[in-house]
Amino acid sequence: MSSALKEKIKHKAKEIGIDKIGFTHAEPFYDLEDKLHKQKEKGFTSGFEHDVIEERIYPEKIFDQPKSIIAIAVAYPSKMRSKPPRVKGERRGEFARASWGVDYHDVLRDRMDRLIEYIKDETSDETSFKPMVDTGELVDVAVAQRAGLGFIGRNGLLIREEFGSYVYLGEIITNIEFDSDEEVPFGCGECTRCVTACPTGALLGDGRMNAQKCLSYQTQTKGYMPKEYRRKMGHVIYGCDICQIVCPYNKGVDSHFHEEMEPEPEKTMPLLKPLLTISNREFKDTYGELAGSWRGKKPLQRNAIIALANYRDRTAIPDLLKVVDTDPRPMIRGTAAWAISKILKKEANPEVVGFLEEALEKETDPETIQEFQEAIADMKARYDEA
Repeated sequence: MSSALKEKIKHKAKEIGIDKIGFTHAEPFYDLEDKLHKQKEKGFTSGFEHDVIEERIYPEKIFDQPKSIIAIAVAYPSKMRSKPPRVKGERRGEFARASWGVDYHDVLRDRMDRLIEYIKDETSDETSFKPMVDTGELVDVAVAQRAGLGFIGRNGLLIREEFGSYVYLGEIITNIEFDSDEEVPFGCGECTRCVTACPTGALLGDGRMNAQKCLSYQTQTKGYMPKEYRRKMGHVIYGCDICQIVCPYNKGVDSHFHEEMEPEPEKTMPLLKPLLTISNREFKDTYGELAGSWRGKKPLQRNAIIALANYRDRTAIPDLLKVVDTDPRPMIRGTAAWAISKILKKEANPEVVGFLEEALEKETDPETIQEFQEAIADMKARYDEA
């Protein structure tokens, strides 16, 4: 039965908008055990992963009598069909490609739920399923590789020739036994472009990374972004695509198969200054459907401030001074103070220094005090140079 059912599932998957589907056994991922423990011991994890390593390796710990895992891939665009008009003096940020369109978690869950309903209709009531997308226990790329959807590249992403690495992944554990599909051999050869291009040295070259150094991770944290990453962030306020952009497999790849994944230019390349004072309601209404909104507005507002500093946008100084004066969150005020000092990098501006010194007197948070002190000292040093 499983062979005929497998073909029916493949046909149905294509019908409901799944671009690739693969099947593999549900044996433990023994090859991950040592790697995952070492990553954790070295402090290379992000904290966003499922925290019980054994449950990431052994499917039987999270599912009763697993027999197979069905892996799916849905391709997403790498280029916008249109971009917002360029207006002199307007600075925009950018969301990384994986956050374009409707949140992929919702899209893939819907696809998998529909597929599960179909399989249930084709089988008995005794069949059971556990779908997962990104935040589940299993390691998505490991499942997808074993199910023949592609290979794990040096950048740690799943790569398939026709879609490159621009794919979302999900998996379904089931108690139905299917024949496993053939794995795709490693295809990077001697190429290390992603490793070389990574601006923070996060990639280790063997498919693993130090997630703490990854710019995508840094844009999603809620505290202060360490100073060594701020300039490297550029104007991408959520995620990072550098290791994908330089990958030869992604050259010329641009999949526009699913309308809900098409980016809305004004959302995925937002004006930066309005983000500084956006209300919770406006943020939810505007950005709530994007995957990049999952951490709330605070990290994105911090990143917008950093992006304005990286642009050296002098027109943003009044906005940033207002943030320092009125924003209730210490981290946002401190990041704004830092940004002001970077934008006025070549100027000696005693009025602004005085404003920051007065604001500093009200601060009580140690990290924020340090940000203000360093910003003020940086600007005062220019007095001697002026």
